Amino acid sequence: MAIARNKREQMGLTGNSAVAMAMKQVNPDVFPAYPITPSTTVVEEFSSYVADGAVDTEFIAVESEHSAMSACVGAAAAGARVMTATSSQGLALMWEVLYIASGLRLPIVLCDGNRALSSPINIHCDHSDTMGARDSGWIHLYSETVQEAYDNIFQAVRIAEHPDVMLPVMVCLDGFITTHAIENVTPIGDEEAQEFVGEYKAKNSLLDTDNPVTVGAMALQEPYMVFKYQQSEAIKKAKDVVIEVGKEFEEKFGREYGLFESYRLEDAEVAVVILSSAAGTTKVAVDELRARGKKVGLLRPRLFRPLPHAEIAEALKGLKVVACLDRTDSMSGFGGPLFNDVRSVLYEVENRPLIFGRIFGLGGRDYQVKDALAVFEELLSTLETGKVDELIKYITFDPEAPLSVDGSGC
Repeated sequence: MAIARNKREQMGLTGNSAVAMAMKQVNPDVFPAYPITPSTTVVEEFSSYVADGAVDTEFIAVESEHSAMSACVGAAAAGARVMTATSSQGLALMWEVLYIASGLRLPIVLCDGNRALSSPINIHCDHSDTMGARDSGWIHLYSETVQEAYDNIFQAVRIAEHPDVMLPVMVCLDGFITTHAIENVTPIGDEEAQEFVGEYKAKNSLLDTDNPVTVGAMALQEPYMVFKYQQSEAIKKAKDVVIEVGKEFEEKFGREYGLFESYRLEDAEVAVVILSSAAGTTKVAVDELRARGKKVGLLRPRLFRPLPHAEIAEALKGLKVVACLDRTDSMSGFGGPLFNDVRSVLYEVENRPLIFGRIFGLGGRDYQVKDALAVFEELLSTLETGKVDELIKYITFDPEAPLSVDGSGC
């Protein structure tokens, strides 16, 4: 395992500060942004780096998130390395431009501090914002910790700009839970960061008048489908690029990243599949049950788009029962997006495990170790009976309890 040159000591940083520091070390050409809770301090701190001359970035303060992503598209089409940050309604306001960015094959990197979508208005964490954009053609990386969010920024740049990919990337971290929590982070040196991301040289640029290109032209039936096929093939290739970039990052900096994390799955009979910070809470429950002799485990997807379906199927195929926990509801009447995807993944598996979905933690509702233990109790009960009692269910609250004045009830 290689040790980074000029290795730094650990620092206590919030997720937003760590992301802003990583962006400073990348030193993008252009950073258009409109701040929104809970990712506001990413924009604030990065703008301070710009004001202090710590980066060469052109910071564009715009009037809305729609304008922010539109400016990202214009700058990236001109050949610039571009980054931004947003959350919740901000990402939703970017919606139409997200599709333009991916359709034009522009390697923009966006940090999203996951936050619930209105209505009603809520500033706390769930995954409804980025999950709503899961089919927009962006690559999605979900971060469990502050360290991972920091490290994902550098890898996102390499993934987005890879010649086989050339697609935008979202780096997701849980609003307030990770964006504002202070954790120990081991940064990499500025020189090492620059060496890792390298210099970006766009293949095409609107400013290259000697080699003119057309961007955003009309495409009717025949060419449109060709473009979409090419885009689909590129996002498929991103899976291998994520693995390749993760291995290089590990060799240089000693921290390992792949498509997902398997936790005590080797001999597990039942397991939870869950994203981001809630995985840490669930690991505590896994350890507690392992101490009691229960064969339980966890799988935490890091890459959600493209979905590493074959690898997830391989990791889960030996299990008897699986629970997928979604921090959003797809409003399909059939569970959350993680449940639906993992259930589809397991369809081809011989002797596939039983599976059920649980929706938790919406709008920042607490997800505690006791909640994780309750899910494992359901898993172990299903293992004994061989039957799923309830396929889809909301947890972390009592639907029968009246809503109290202080919000402590339903």
